[in-house]
Amino acid sequence: MKTILCYGDSITWGSNPDQPGTRHAREDRWPEVMAALLGPEFHIISDGLRGRTTAYSTALADCDRNGAQTLPTALYAHAPLDAVILFLGTNDLQVTICGAAVAALQGIRRLIEITQRHAPRMPGVLPPKILIIAPPHIVPSADPFFTRIVPDGVNQSRAIAPLYMGLAAEMGVHFFDAAPIATASPVDGIHLDAKNTRAIGVALAPVIRELLNVEGTRIG
Repeated sequence: MKTILCYGDSITWGSNPDQPGTRHAREDRWPEVMAALLGPEFHIISDGLRGRTTAYSTALADCDRNGAQTLPTALYAHAPLDAVILFLGTNDLQVTICGAAVAALQGIRRLIEITQRHAPRMPGVLPPKILIIAPPHIVPSADPFFTRIVPDGVNQSRAIAPLYMGLAAEMGVHFFDAAPIATASPVDGIHLDAKNTRAIGVALAPVIRELLNVEGTRIG
């Protein structure tokens, strides 16, 4: 059995823009959609946290949202892992965090380093394959809160994919761009409706099969 950790933010958690503060049904969240398509030979661990950054700390929630600080614990808890999906970056664009795509680049680099160098203390266990995902673009929204918190989000979110692609080539990891697959809801400009979050799971299933050299039915 292949074990994959999906490490992300509210898109992985399943935030529902149509009902703020609520979560999509389990069967609509992209890790669960991907798991259903991959089948029983894969074990998918969904670790999504609302507001999680790549590597930056805030004290605005009743938890640690710094992805770099909590990733080692997740890697250790779920070892051995065959693959790690790092799906983060949008929250780094908040004006209270950094507000620029370069922050996501620096942070995702740190997450790759942590994953590559992590020591699970298990004999014969190799480092997992790594897939970094550029998130869907932020779109214009009439929501005043999100408009203020990511004032240049529309432009900066579009800069993430080329930065991640170059970093993936540099560090020998894999890259996937979610923007052509999923479009954020104009309700808040950031989160996905059920249809779009399902689309990510559908698109990633064949990518993961190819990444881990497991034969199966190609999708799309």
